[in-house]
Amino acid sequence: MTPEPISNYTSVWGEGPIWHNERLLYVDIEDHKIISFTPSTGAEKIWDVGQRVGTVVPRASGGLVWAGEKGIFTLDERSGQSTLIIHPEVAIATNRFNDGKCDPAGRFWAGTMDMNSPRQPVSALWCLYTDHRIEKKFAPVTISNGLVWTQDTQTFYYIDTARKCVLAFDFDNATGNISNQRTLWDTSADPSSPDGMTIDSEDRLWVAFCHGAKVVCFDPATKKIEAQIDFPCVETTACAFGGPDLGDLYITTGIKSGLEEPLAGRLFVCRPGAKGVPATAFGA
Repeated sequence: MTPEPISNYTSVWGEGPIWHNERLLYVDIEDHKIISFTPSTGAEKIWDVGQRVGTVVPRASGGLVWAGEKGIFTLDERSGQSTLIIHPEVAIATNRFNDGKCDPAGRFWAGTMDMNSPRQPVSALWCLYTDHRIEKKFAPVTISNGLVWTQDTQTFYYIDTARKCVLAFDFDNATGNISNQRTLWDTSADPSSPDGMTIDSEDRLWVAFCHGAKVVCFDPATKKIEAQIDFPCVETTACAFGGPDLGDLYITTGIKSGLEEPLAGRLFVCRPGAKGVPATAFGA
């Protein structure tokens, strides 16, 4: 359960890890980077997208899809060229996209936050369909963060960080509709805040707590905390299972201004005894 630093890159604010095709994709929000890391070879490839980038996902037809300050884009990995798909909040100059993932049907979900006043509820959770139409799914939102779906596709879990809880919704995989909002896990007693999240093969949630130096495993079936992984840096931001057997847990971190933490911003890995589920690529 002891996390170890891996790879050479140090993020200013790492986020959004996702495992696909034997590599880990993640972003450095503040340094405008998308990073591809292949653990089996140690190879890293880095693209500078020229703006804060909140999330990245693989694309079924090749390349990547990412979301940042100026909308949702595709990325050609060979040329490094990004192409705008859509910018649903172009009229809100202070908002940017933050965390995101693809649902089991290949739609891309990503939410926004206010860059100047992140505690203000002026943002939203969006869903980009495979035909490139976009739909607002949930609002108002403060800091849109972790999102996952259960293996039976019936439930969607979501974190709006300032609410200090994990929300649950009924999910219709055929249409992408969400309903029946409820609080699954109230974390308000914790001084840190829930951030990025992943789900394992037993539908347990693994939540990174920013300002908390930890990743916590919560079981929705029992409503209990099953495990906690502690870190040598305070800003633990997001996590994802990967590796050949999906038994490696990769964790991104960020640098806390004013603190001397030699390992802050590094990518970490550990084997917590659980296994993840395969990530879904954007289906177009």
